[in-house]
Amino acid sequence: MNADIGQLLWVGFEGPTVTAELGAALAAGEVGGTVVFKRNLVQRVQAGTGVLPQETTDLEALADLTRGLHRRAPDGTPALIAIDQEGGVVQRVKAPATQWPPMLQFERFAPPHDEELAHAVGTAIAAELRALDFDVDFAPVLDVHTNAANPIIGDRAFGTEPAAVARRALAFVRGMTEAGVIACGKHFPGHGDTHTDSHLELPWVRQPKERLEAIELAPFAAAAHAQVPMMMTAHVMYPALDPDVPATMSKPIIDGVLRQRFGYRGIIVSDDLDMAAVAVRGADNVAPAAIKAGCDLVLVCRNAANIGLAREGLAKAAETDSELRRRIGESAARIRAFKAAFATQRAALPPATREIIGSFDHRRLADRLAGR
Repeated sequence: MNADIGQLLWVGFEGPTVTAELGAALAAGEVGGTVVFKRNLVQRVQAGTGVLPQETTDLEALADLTRGLHRRAPDGTPALIAIDQEGGVVQRVKAPATQWPPMLQFERFAPPHDEELAHAVGTAIAAELRALDFDVDFAPVLDVHTNAANPIIGDRAFGTEPAAVARRALAFVRGMTEAGVIACGKHFPGHGDTHTDSHLELPWVRQPKERLEAIELAPFAAAAHAQVPMMMTAHVMYPALDPDVPATMSKPIIDGVLRQRFGYRGIIVSDDLDMAAVAVRGADNVAPAAIKAGCDLVLVCRNAANIGLAREGLAKAAETDSELRRRIGESAARIRAFKAAFATQRAALPPATREIIGSFDHRRLADRLAGR
């Protein structure tokens, strides 16, 4: 059971090196993956070509970090490394990696040009991440930008209309997959119409079910049909779907809609349990609830104490809850099979070289998307 629980926990950490504690947890299989943030990168500020100084990332230090994070559990299952590299305001790796404009820039392009460009951008982002030894990119955003007052999604979205979001984002996923990086659609069942940021408080989407079906859920239904490799949940209340708990903890939403209605068979990952929207409930309570609702793994990205609480909460609850024990075993098996299939796919690709990072072709692609 402990080995299975470890596969269900992906964690963040402090600093630009692998601490002895984190290395031991990875080697023991106590966590199944890591998430890299800006705080883990060696960043510098130097004079840029424009008026503003340019922030840069030490790629040698980053390569050392990802090498250290790629450990295997005692049963041989590898730990994966994830990052948020969307474009716009959410891209952790700075220059010399290509800096991408926000994805809402796709609104400038009509079909089929938007889809062709999205495929090329997804391929390019993934190629640079693979050259740095990342496995997972928590992208694309599948939320529909319908609320100008939304403080957290905005121009991260691929569009303002669900069919356009689905068309562009799924082309982006195809490019990423072909280039050997796991894409993760987010934030199910839709974060585009919130007035608040789930990092800071619990948002609500009070739209009726008919509107949710037509707008918020539509890109996720398309992504499930396409079997996008991973999907991330939203810490948001949707009273029309479940009046009691946020989506991350909701069996009617995660299992009922995404798994059963949409037929999704990939990996379902929670958003960060350290976000204020759910953190007040305690990681020892949220982690079991999320897994029981249908999530396969949970992220604990900021508070190291919550990693232990989430692990202990799952283990303790599983002692008396046979349904949770079944779910832990089911998700652990799904994750192991997923990792094995990914390793086979990666092995079939030609070696990635760092020359691709920030290449002329990629910068030209970014300029095209930005309209420069």
